[in-house]
Amino acid sequence: MVYILVGAAGMVGALLRYYLGILAGDWWDFTFPIGTFLANMIGSFTLGWVTTYLFQLKKIHPMAATAIGTGLIGSFTTFSTFSVETVNLLSHSHLFTAFLYVLGSAFGGLLMSWAGYTFGKHTFTQSKQKGA
Repeated sequence: MVYILVGAAGMVGALLRYYLGILAGDWWDFTFPIGTFLANMIGSFTLGWVTTYLFQLKKIHPMAATAIGTGLIGSFTTFSTFSVETVNLLSHSHLFTAFLYVLGSAFGGLLMSWAGYTFGKHTFTQSKQKGA
């Protein structure tokens, strides 16, 4: 059953990433791959928050937690696309853009994960104080 849940959630995450890429492409006209960057930043924050808040509430079934973390968020974010886009930037001599992309993705992802984790701890503490 968990395989079906992870697969279904993964399908949703992949579609969300695809549509984010389309929307970002509609308003972003530069060589920087903003769609993948945004997906990875949003996913980093969300996974940080989900793992410290939702999963600690103990109200989510472990199979649902796996579907959310591995399926939905795992398919929404993408390291392989990040890697290919970086190689593509380098092969087209966009060295500075590639450098910014790698640096921004690494540090931005860590920062967003930390922010999500911190937000999750705060909201978990608040919900425990309110008796949720």
